[in-house]
Amino acid sequence: MKAAIFKGKGKIEVTDIPKPETKDPTDAVVRVVLACVCGSDLWYFRGISPHPESTIGHEFIGVVESVGSDVKDISVGDFVIAPFAYSDGTCPHCEAGFQTACTHGGFFGMGSGDDGGQSEYVRVPQADGTLFKVPGSDFSEDMLASFLALSDVMGTGYHAAVSAEVEEGDTVAVVGDGAVGLSGVLSAKLLGASRIIVLGSTHENRHDLAKEFGATDIISVRGDEAVAKLMELTDGIGADAVLECVGTKEANDTAFSIARPGALVGRVGVPHHVEIPAEATFFRNVGMKGGPAPVRAYIQKLFDAVVRGDITPGDVFDFKTDLDNIQEAYEMMDQRKAIKSLLRVSTI
Repeated sequence: MKAAIFKGKGKIEVTDIPKPETKDPTDAVVRVVLACVCGSDLWYFRGISPHPESTIGHEFIGVVESVGSDVKDISVGDFVIAPFAYSDGTCPHCEAGFQTACTHGGFFGMGSGDDGGQSEYVRVPQADGTLFKVPGSDFSEDMLASFLALSDVMGTGYHAAVSAEVEEGDTVAVVGDGAVGLSGVLSAKLLGASRIIVLGSTHENRHDLAKEFGATDIISVRGDEAVAKLMELTDGIGADAVLECVGTKEANDTAFSIARPGALVGRVGVPHHVEIPAEATFFRNVGMKGGPAPVRAYIQKLFDAVVRGDITPGDVFDFKTDLDNIQEAYEMMDQRKAIKSLLRVSTI
């Protein structure tokens, strides 16, 4: 089968490798229909985070090709959404809603021995606890793109909003206008925020999509200037909830600086060289929650919102290609020519 292989900084190649098979009785093998490139994949592509020469990617939807003997809820032929983390669904952490901390879990495409999602087929451990079976058929391309977004990016944006405890009528600040930040805007709107301030880039296409998703204000400056601008917009109060969707030191510093006293910062950007200002947050009673999003806990709710037409998270995919052009898919995002790259791998 074809699979994207990380070959080192700035280089992804499509290579023929053996098609996976079920190893454990709880496994399934999924034929990938759509996959995509994640902002966290760019940490590897840019040489900032280490990754071995192996398969990569963790966002995919597809059709079940085979199942192990202990798989009861998933069947061959099911069309499924695969969260970026696999989980058994039964351990205490899963039952508490934190499937990314599953005692029998793991993550796709991180070079730890599990298959990457930017491939024609993926072995999915803990299939019953992991895979979300999609009811119905004859979905439009736009709907399929939104289903793909539920494998990670939309659930991650939603986790930021849930972690920040966004409530009806809140003023919410979203730090970052990448795909996760834009999903955070959708999530804040879904949870009832009355004002959504995006602190992001200077790219007009991202601003336009943020406004379509519900953003009321855009701040395109950074650092102290961005903090001053948000304080001006909020009459010196700050935001009721802050979604940190980038992971850099500057983004984190900004997020904690703009949170009003008593607010929570929902952090879902993978932290790089970040230190939380303990003393400053202590005296302002500013809290922090968040981490790897337990996407499996949110899929049903977000799936229903997609089907109703309340949200269209697939709109973040503004570059679409196939698996053979995986290098370009990465480069488009790395060069900020695309918000998020979608890969067409097969058909339902």
